[in-house]
Amino acid sequence: MKLLFFVPLLVVALVASTFAQQASWRPVDTKILSPWAAEIDPANPHPEYPRPQMTREDWVNLNGLWNYALAPKGAGMPEAYAGEILVPFAIESALSGVGKTVGKDQELWYFREIEIDRSLRREKLLLHFGAVDWEAEVFVNGQSVGTHQGGYDPFYFDISEALQSGKTQSLAIRVWDPTDEGPQPRGKQVNEPRGIWYTPVTGIWQTVWLEAVPEHHIRSLKNTPDFDNKQIRVQADVAGATAGQRLRIRLLADGTPVGEQLVANQEEAVFMLDAPQVWSPENPFLYDLEVALMDGKKVVDQVNGYTALRKISTARDANGIQRMLLNNEFVFQYGPLDQGWWPDGLYTAPTEEALLFDIEKTLDMGFNMIRKHVKVEPARWYYHCDRMGVLVWQDMPSGDMGNRWESRPGVIGKGTEKDRTPESEAIFRKEWKAIMDANYNFPSIVVWVPFNEAWGQFDTEEIVEWTVDYDPSRLVNGASGGNYTLKGQIMDMHNYPDPVMPDPQIWGDQQVIVLGEYGGLGLPVDGHTWQEKDNWGYQSFKNETELQERYSRLIQDLKPLIPKGLSAAIYTQTTDVEVEVNGLMTYDREVIKFDPAFLRNKHQELYTIKIPMK
Repeated sequence: MKLLFFVPLLVVALVASTFAQQASWRPVDTKILSPWAAEIDPANPHPEYPRPQMTREDWVNLNGLWNYALAPKGAGMPEAYAGEILVPFAIESALSGVGKTVGKDQELWYFREIEIDRSLRREKLLLHFGAVDWEAEVFVNGQSVGTHQGGYDPFYFDISEALQSGKTQSLAIRVWDPTDEGPQPRGKQVNEPRGIWYTPVTGIWQTVWLEAVPEHHIRSLKNTPDFDNKQIRVQADVAGATAGQRLRIRLLADGTPVGEQLVANQEEAVFMLDAPQVWSPENPFLYDLEVALMDGKKVVDQVNGYTALRKISTARDANGIQRMLLNNEFVFQYGPLDQGWWPDGLYTAPTEEALLFDIEKTLDMGFNMIRKHVKVEPARWYYHCDRMGVLVWQDMPSGDMGNRWESRPGVIGKGTEKDRTPESEAIFRKEWKAIMDANYNFPSIVVWVPFNEAWGQFDTEEIVEWTVDYDPSRLVNGASGGNYTLKGQIMDMHNYPDPVMPDPQIWGDQQVIVLGEYGGLGLPVDGHTWQEKDNWGYQSFKNETELQERYSRLIQDLKPLIPKGLSAAIYTQTTDVEVEVNGLMTYDREVIKFDPAFLRNKHQELYTIKIPMK
């Protein structure tokens, strides 16, 4: 068996030694820790710049130890706090240092004082949150500056008017999260974890940070590739733009200027590429962007970013079957179902190195794609996929479940749709749009997935049509393994453990055919499981040899489906998650259950199958 860091006594010793030096914080007693837990600096966790698509120099990271309290819902700001919590780890996680549940009848309060340097108080000061699950109200010096609902999209508030004289300012955040007792998107979280349903994630779970900007500043960028015309289009939105101001947009390749344009606010700059560098898994080339807001010759504000030229589309093969193309060529997409959970941080990877680790190992194993399953990652995760050349299918986190779905081998599911309340529908639509907006610029994302296995699936045709229209630069997998629809470009079924596909003679004329989930081969590894017994996989094995032999048969059965019409497949899953032991790696990432070279060689067999196109 291939072992990673397989020295548990050493890891425990290192963790204990590190925590002894950080007396004010230590993980709560937990089932298992990842090796990166020992590397956390509680004074500066996740110190990396959190928004790599649009960077500025003047920013301050507010991660670290905050005060916290739990109070009855609606009771107001508490007068005393219960202790310290490590931001950005959810309160239920071991790494928060708290490990408590909250529920719908309580609110979680955060509090800390910060010092605002004079250099940050010139014009506007924005307080950013990468993600807070689920409802967050922010107070500055006791004054409410805004409320946000949504557990998976970044948001910010302008706190300039709430600042007081002097350096010291107080921040308080009220969080309410009903988990599975509310209608909001929440993915796999439940109040009573079991089987494929996991521990709740309440509160701040991504970086909190301050950013100083001028009164007139660049609010957002929108970068759109036009592969066939060898163009990249860039659009910027300016807060408080005046008629005389212009945006100077520069595109660079390896530091060499490709083009420069001066445009008005929200006007597209179109860059013609005479010798385009194309983004793909084999060559994940990224163009750099410099965007400056100009008032005459004066630079009022400037941000830096990046973009890429790539195309995801469909076309018929020689047999008239719809295929999924990357840059106008058929590429079989094969990757793991990646849920992005951690035994110690839950939704939050312990460190940047941990966040990167799963992507690196996925590539080492020879996958070219990842399906990010009913969760949205921090922006830095997508940045690493962009620069490393990983194709990403992005799910919408599910919620408000309870409807029925049907699926069996060879047949796409068609069950009932959820009758959601107007409030529930509005929450879904608002957050799905916010997620798409926040992640539009990442070239690695090639497929949007609004629904999974009919979990809360509603108004399917309308939602899928809207998604297609809102972002025509990507494909839409409208109902992965759920209640089918001919809207969207992809027909997706799930089957465990063996690979199957819908009849291409029935469906292949209309939509791309994919196998959205299969596999789920389980292997519990002693000392690396969430609990000592009663762990499970879709099909369990006793050792690595049995596991690899069964996986080999899965690949052999998968290969003949590709020439018949299959365009992509997704194996469940990247890691074990809580009581599920069907991961390619253990939950703590200390043991890789497969030889990566074995997997890489097996997967290469899938990519070399040639499909003649019309």
